[in-house]
Amino acid sequence: MTLITPDELVALRQTGAGVCLLDVRWRLDEPEGRPAYLDGHIPGAIYVDLEAELAERPDPQWGRHPLPTHRRLQRAARRWGLQPDDIVVIYDDLQSVAAARAWWLLVNSSVADVRILDGGLRAWLAAGYDLVTGDAQPPPGTAILSPLTAPIVGIDRVDPPAPGTILLDVRAPERYRGAPATGERVSGHIPGAINLPTTTHLDAGRFRSPEVISRLFAAQGIGAQTQAIAYCGSGIAATHTIFAGWLIGLDIALFPGGWSQWQHARGRWAVEGDAADGTRTRI
Repeated sequence: MTLITPDELVALRQTGAGVCLLDVRWRLDEPEGRPAYLDGHIPGAIYVDLEAELAERPDPQWGRHPLPTHRRLQRAARRWGLQPDDIVVIYDDLQSVAAARAWWLLVNSSVADVRILDGGLRAWLAAGYDLVTGDAQPPPGTAILSPLTAPIVGIDRVDPPAPGTILLDVRAPERYRGAPATGERVSGHIPGAINLPTTTHLDAGRFRSPEVISRLFAAQGIGAQTQAIAYCGSGIAATHTIFAGWLIGLDIALFPGGWSQWQHARGRWAVEGDAADGTRTRI
């Protein structure tokens, strides 16, 4: 089970099972989510700092949100109070994109049961449940994480991708086409990439049914036997698409550096427009 509803979360906690509830509020224009967390969060939730705990410092060579080292993630898990048999439930307040980054890291670090609260904080409030203010400081956890075992693809594996591999750009269509964005030195997409915005998998902030998600992937030629790689701006939203694939049994690899790494790779190409391999500009 990888999705959980607010009612199911309440029922789970009433059983007395160990639940590590994580609040991963983050977005590009407001990366520090702690003030919002302090103003109101689900009772018992621990704030997770995506920039400091789920990523390394930005580096043009590796992108805006390089994957955290094993040491960094292990230290964070202990701060969260994660115990060996805990069920982890993660939420955010913006379409579960940041929550998916935490989910991806933990399931690939041998945490057995990691779930995303479908609809996030808004679903919790819509269900009529209350929030609490202030901070939560649990006792240090004792769970031991393994080094990442996820299918991760480096920049040389997407330039070009292996024959038969589909490269998915999950950013918004305008970013894929090449609309300028603040902080980018080059706009466009990686040659050969097709656009499947990750928000396509949502309906009113919640994940669509497995049948609908399957059709969306199938429309791009992706099925159980397909090799696919997902990328976004810096490895956050792409994990959301990977999660959507996970819901229907797909194992999609991650190019974590994404466009924030690609745009600094001298000598490569950027493509503008709606076509996977249209007008090229040398980076």
